Amino acid sequence: MGIGENSRNSAFAAIAMTDNISPPLATDLTALRQQLLDLFCQLAYQEGDFVLSSGQPSTYYINGKQVTLHPHGALATGRLLLSLLPEDTQAVAGLTLGADPIVTAVSVVSAYEHRPIPALIIRKEAKGHGTRAYIEGPTLPQGAKVVVLEDVVTTGQSALNAVERLRAASYEVTEVISLVDRQQGGAELYKSVGLKFQALFEIAEIQERSRQLNS
Repeated sequence: MGIGENSRNSAFAAIAMTDNISPPLATDLTALRQQLLDLFCQLAYQEGDFVLSSGQPSTYYINGKQVTLHPHGALATGRLLLSLLPEDTQAVAGLTLGADPIVTAVSVVSAYEHRPIPALIIRKEAKGHGTRAYIEGPTLPQGAKVVVLEDVVTTGQSALNAVERLRAASYEVTEVISLVDRQQGGAELYKSVGLKFQALFEIAEIQERSRQLNS
């Protein structure tokens, strides 16, 4: 076993250190998905009175960065989302700030899996100096196939903004993948503009699991 293999196994084993969560097998994506679900319930899901970035009021809030910036959450996110990417994916991208740790995690894990996929970060406003670019990351050939990643989809507009910026840069984007779908119109928006969409978790699953963990 080489140094890279040892490093990867050590990193996967480190997931087992998360409190109150059973460690998954390194190659068992089903168990890894369950662990990531528990992390969302324990670290990211909150109930109360909130106003979302879309301006909508909500009785719950999901702070995805509490999971995607957690070492175990980042590793699980990278492995699970990498497994969902089409084989011909040439890059992953997302709108800053929520997607930054997600695209980074997927890119890093892809290198360990001998399937290196670069990451792109889409600015909300053009850079104020230098190149004044909207897109940060490696320059890809025109027509490169890019998948947009998101932490939480509500109306779907944030990821759609990223899609539009990428297409303006002559990249091909046909799919959005999110960690969580709040089921508040995002999936319908993507369908209406011809985008494929899938989410690792729907909000009902997170809420049900959260009730189980707190009972």
